[in-house]
Amino acid sequence: MSNEERDWRGDVEFGRLASVDLNLLVPLLALLEEGSVTRAAARVGMSQPAMSHALQRMRRLMGDELMVRQGSGMVLTPRALELIAPLRGALRRTARLVSSSVFDPATDRREITMAMTTSTVFVIGSAIARLLAERAPNMVLRFVTTTMRSPTMFTDDGVYVTLLSEGFASPYPRERLYEDRWVVIASADTPAGATARELLETQPHVVFDAYPQRLLPYAILDEENVPYSVRNKVTDSLLIPHLVDGAGGVALARHRVASAFRRSLNLRVEEFPFPIQTLGIDMVWNPRFGDEQFRTWMRGLLTEAAASVPQG
Repeated sequence: MSNEERDWRGDVEFGRLASVDLNLLVPLLALLEEGSVTRAAARVGMSQPAMSHALQRMRRLMGDELMVRQGSGMVLTPRALELIAPLRGALRRTARLVSSSVFDPATDRREITMAMTTSTVFVIGSAIARLLAERAPNMVLRFVTTTMRSPTMFTDDGVYVTLLSEGFASPYPRERLYEDRWVVIASADTPAGATARELLETQPHVVFDAYPQRLLPYAILDEENVPYSVRNKVTDSLLIPHLVDGAGGVALARHRVASAFRRSLNLRVEEFPFPIQTLGIDMVWNPRFGDEQFRTWMRGLLTEAAASVPQG
């Protein structure tokens, strides 16, 4: 295509854009992301009737129904699903273009919500809170503890970033924050000369109940035909070291958690006796938040917090 043809095409596209009510684009994105007229209206500060009227105009603009009723709710059309990513990107770039504010952590007063398991809060939460208090004294840090079983966890409840084990899938891009691995923990009164495999075979297990998911180490033990017996199940993995220390037995735990508890509990820690993938923790950012200055700053703070945590 020649430069003259490109210029002509650009003029035509800009001429078409001039006839479009661009004020519809923000409520359109809200509708596509929320999948609900009521929630979208609340999100952008419109009344429900006004949002319903805007939806009709958007349908005419896009030449598509965008949302159709299915059962008791609404679902997005294929065309609507295709629009979400490019529309979100365009609005983010526009917001940066017109914004004159510069992020200053010393004066920023936002509330930051992070989602992670209780074990991850135990490992890195204090380091994050300490650095945030030093660098951004007016911010509020909110931890949402979760088992990460909900596929909507990453964008629900105002979560800005999720710290997610690599064993859990995510539909969004992820960045490695720190590495961890599985280890065997046992009470101090187990036979001193027993190997990690012997402990797993002979001692009763305290198990994290992740139903319907299954922990990878136990899948490997089954593949290796290692016999074991389960004595206790618990839905909060952070309680496992306490149970092993107080009631005896053996368990599988994250190395960083085990190392931290080893300083206060009478535990022995052994390496898992079979090859197993790492247990890295990733940062998964909420795609709805587009403040790149803040995200870059927060990424650096999380990285610094992870580097400051002793690995044992």
